[in-house]
Amino acid sequence: MARRILISGGAGFVGSHLCERLIGRGDEVVCVDNLSTGRASNLAALTTDPRFSLLRADVCEPLTELGDSRFTAVVHLASPASPPAYLERPLETLDVGSIGTRQLLGIAHRDSARFVLASTSEVYGDPLVHPQTEEYWGNVNPIGERSVYDEAKRFAEALTMGHHRALATEVGIVRIFNTYGPRLQPDDGRAVSNFISQALRDEPLTIYGDGSQTRSFCYVDDLVEGLVRMIDATVTGPINLGNPTEYTLAELAHEVQLAVGVDSGTVHRALPSDDPKLRRPDISRAGELLGWAPQVQLREGLARTVAWLRQQLSADTDRHLH
Repeated sequence: MARRILISGGAGFVGSHLCERLIGRGDEVVCVDNLSTGRASNLAALTTDPRFSLLRADVCEPLTELGDSRFTAVVHLASPASPPAYLERPLETLDVGSIGTRQLLGIAHRDSARFVLASTSEVYGDPLVHPQTEEYWGNVNPIGERSVYDEAKRFAEALTMGHHRALATEVGIVRIFNTYGPRLQPDDGRAVSNFISQALRDEPLTIYGDGSQTRSFCYVDDLVEGLVRMIDATVTGPINLGNPTEYTLAELAHEVQLAVGVDSGTVHRALPSDDPKLRRPDISRAGELLGWAPQVQLREGLARTVAWLRQQLSADTDRHLH
């Protein structure tokens, strides 16, 4: 049965892929995005589809433009997500995690719709437990620079569970680990896009710290599959969604240079404050409850991402030349 789904942050990197996937299977999608970090161009393929609409609005303000629209699911993806983006917008990031979450939960409750919160591996902070299971409560500095994102998401989880317990709203929480793929913006502050952008310009790759810190990189199509399964499920979670294959940032830099076909070397800079040293999801719960596991290996995913970013950078160059 086709559903009517409200997606906040649907013009963002992950959100736009999710919108496409849901429209592709026959759902109707209303995307709400203030385009502060999302881009309307990410949704170019959907603009002529009658089942899709983009509402340019801030989820922290009353969404009066929705009128008396009713939804079967509400998915809350809105938030700056890369460190430069949330450090540049600290108060907006806190607002979208608190006020925005509260507003969207209200819509879900009103419509007896399922509410799915996109939380993050950042709720684990700089983890003292490895790999990270959903039972782990995290090691977060509540007054550190990164806390504007970490604590916004932790509060969003608390609010979601509060709504569920007090008002019986049907909710699901996913904790998303590092994700990459087409539509990541060049140089957006995430390791994959920074490394690829630098490699495409044949520049040394900037590694923060000694490069021994680890991350686990999930290709966006795999992540979207997990999100769709969570929308369709009745599981509350939280559920980790990420790729359990762990790489050091030095290894990632090497893989990116292989994918681009350059050997431009690396340079090291000081590690940012509260930067997690280790990150790898335990995804056994996602396997048991959603039947989900990532399928795309890093080399294949990097090849696709490099092809997309190469096209973006050459289009940017063309625009500047004309």
